[in-house]
Amino acid sequence: MDSLKGHLLIATPQLLAPIFSRSVILMLDHSESGAAGLILNRPTEATVASISEQVFEEASDWDKAISLGGPVPGPMVVLHAVEDLSDQEVIPGVYSTVDAVKVKELVRTKPEPALTIANYAGWAPGQLEGEIETGSWVTLPAQLKHVFWDGGDDLWRAVMRDYNTHQLSTLLRLREVPDDPTVN
Repeated sequence: MDSLKGHLLIATPQLLAPIFSRSVILMLDHSESGAAGLILNRPTEATVASISEQVFEEASDWDKAISLGGPVPGPMVVLHAVEDLSDQEVIPGVYSTVDAVKVKELVRTKPEPALTIANYAGWAPGQLEGEIETGSWVTLPAQLKHVFWDGGDDLWRAVMRDYNTHQLSTLLRLREVPDDPTVN
């Protein structure tokens, strides 16, 4: 089994479950024991500043939106680029942190780029592989630009374009493909 850690899990149009419809998930872990990831494109109305006193027992002015990472209850996770405050490196230059002391320090320092995410998506052993086989998901190696998306287009649409370009270049055995083939 090839691990999908550090890959994007992209919902195909046939996946209609509301929380996963058009979702882009960064995979944090994938092994024979199961899988876990964070939805990158489900911002909520809540901000770090609005929950800081209740969760961290101190005020914060970080007006960073908190995203919904999935249906499984879990701690707040911060995706960021600060190696010293990380629990693990997900892809080169992107780190995740769930350790409460480190998360509190990240809230104090307000690093950018960063994503703050509550909850996660999880799969039992073999479950994700079955969902991929039935066509609910496609995968693509994650890139920094995907994780800290700031493009004008929605993330799902942009990642699906990247996926289609990747599939076409693989099929045609192209060594290089321009970022936007329409300007070629």
